[in-house]
Amino acid sequence: MIQVEKLNFKYKKKQVFSDFSLCVEAGKVYGLLGKNGAGKSTLLYLMTGLLLPQEGMVSYKGENVSKRLPSVLKEMFIVPEEFELPKVSLKQYLTINRSFYPAFSEEDLKNNLDYFELEPNIHLGALSLGQKKKVFMSFALAANTPLLIMDEPTNGLDIPGKSQFKKFIASKMTDERSIIISTHQIQDVEKLIDQVIIIEENKVLLNASVREITQKLRFTTGEGSINPKEVLYASPSIQGYNAIYLNENDAESDINLETLFNASLNNSDKIKALFN
Repeated sequence: MIQVEKLNFKYKKKQVFSDFSLCVEAGKVYGLLGKNGAGKSTLLYLMTGLLLPQEGMVSYKGENVSKRLPSVLKEMFIVPEEFELPKVSLKQYLTINRSFYPAFSEEDLKNNLDYFELEPNIHLGALSLGQKKKVFMSFALAANTPLLIMDEPTNGLDIPGKSQFKKFIASKMTDERSIIISTHQIQDVEKLIDQVIIIEENKVLLNASVREITQKLRFTTGEGSINPKEVLYASPSIQGYNAIYLNENDAESDINLETLFNASLNNSDKIKALFN
């Protein structure tokens, strides 16, 4: 669905990407992880044509995103971490914006708002930050674009809102759609994602499915001692420790994104060798 090829991009004197490549397939929920300053938000803006690369290309279904063709833009929607909504009624906002998205569903929007306990006749200028995020995400999901990108979507949401967010994402997935979620709130997306992308210092440290990860790695949490000769990575936790081992006996375990992320940063060569 998206092909990032030999991308070069910098802000004035800060080089963010150099000869950077990445592939995003249809039919998956991606979790995009990285430290602050790794370029996650920049990458999302490049994918949607909001930023233009100095060299290289981002293509969506074979079309150059930088051209910002209407045929491409109608198929993608981005929810940035920070945004402003106009001080108009939601009805006015719909009149202005829904026509840009041919698959937009007012029924979906109403259902999404109901989940968040919001009325369709609200005025956007009277909403709190958390309410604005709920309305904007409700619109984004109702647009039914093949590509949906969200940057820190759970920031500002209360606990019930985060729970509804998970239900939304799970209910909206199809084989033709891709959702990319960039977040530091790893626990909010751990059960949602199908594919993990970890980037650091202009490199893709990991781009693998959760299934492949749990086939090759075994995640454990517990107390007691750890054999340093066997463990791939370990860190202290409230329960005692979180650890990753090679899954040599095909054991089943749930992925621990925080531990996987830290392992990828601290043992990048080992992780890359396992999944390349």
